[in-house]
Amino acid sequence: MTEKRDEWISGEITLSIQGKPLKMQMTVPKNPVKLGRMLPIFQMMTNSVVEISERGVKSLGKKVSCKKGCGACCRQPVPISETEAMAIVELVENMEEPRKTEIKRRFSRAVRHFQEKGWLEKLESCKKNPSELQHVVMEYFWENIPCPFLEDESCSIHSNRPLACREYIVTSPALNCANPSSDNIERVEILFKPSKVLMAIEPKNYNRLPFVPLIYALEWFSENRLSENTKEKEVEKTGEQWLADFFRYLTKSEIPQDRK
Repeated sequence: MTEKRDEWISGEITLSIQGKPLKMQMTVPKNPVKLGRMLPIFQMMTNSVVEISERGVKSLGKKVSCKKGCGACCRQPVPISETEAMAIVELVENMEEPRKTEIKRRFSRAVRHFQEKGWLEKLESCKKNPSELQHVVMEYFWENIPCPFLEDESCSIHSNRPLACREYIVTSPALNCANPSSDNIERVEILFKPSKVLMAIEPKNYNRLPFVPLIYALEWFSENRLSENTKEKEVEKTGEQWLADFFRYLTKSEIPQDRK
């Protein structure tokens, strides 16, 4: 990567994923930052990977059926990283009233519903029994609790939505998503999922659940903000170093870094 300004550096990254070339122009912080500063870069990366995957299915004569107003998938337990959970908290806190209070009410109501159902305990048990995760995920879906950010079956934070939401696209009829099964849902295969890589490389403060469900983001923050052992506060790396961590995990090989 080459220097662009005092605080930023830019360059082109070239990858081969499943035999398909992927080139991305990136601008990242030159100085050490917390991982949260990298989230917009991972969002853009996810968008690029998904666009390439979409072009692949279009070349086969298929069409992505996801569109505005089709919100069935917004009733799934969206898995987010702790980095994204913090971003969600900041997003909500920066909302104007009365929307902020309404969104917080939706989060609280959703968490309370699943606590009463014992669902969070079931999710916690999946850390020891990962084979149960799909069943637990479907239990959540059948409760038909919409994402707190869903408005008129459309995402109200589309540009800030989690990476996992960006990665979930289908070519099967949109109506099938309301009653999904392995027989009627045809997901678009994404070259790689940045959401999973981000979860793998981030410093962990919260290990009780396999992942932080989106609806639990505000609760997660409340549980952890008073903790003195908050690793994320301590870990800062340059943008290049965070990207090296990302691609090292993705490719399972060492990534050379600019030593200038």
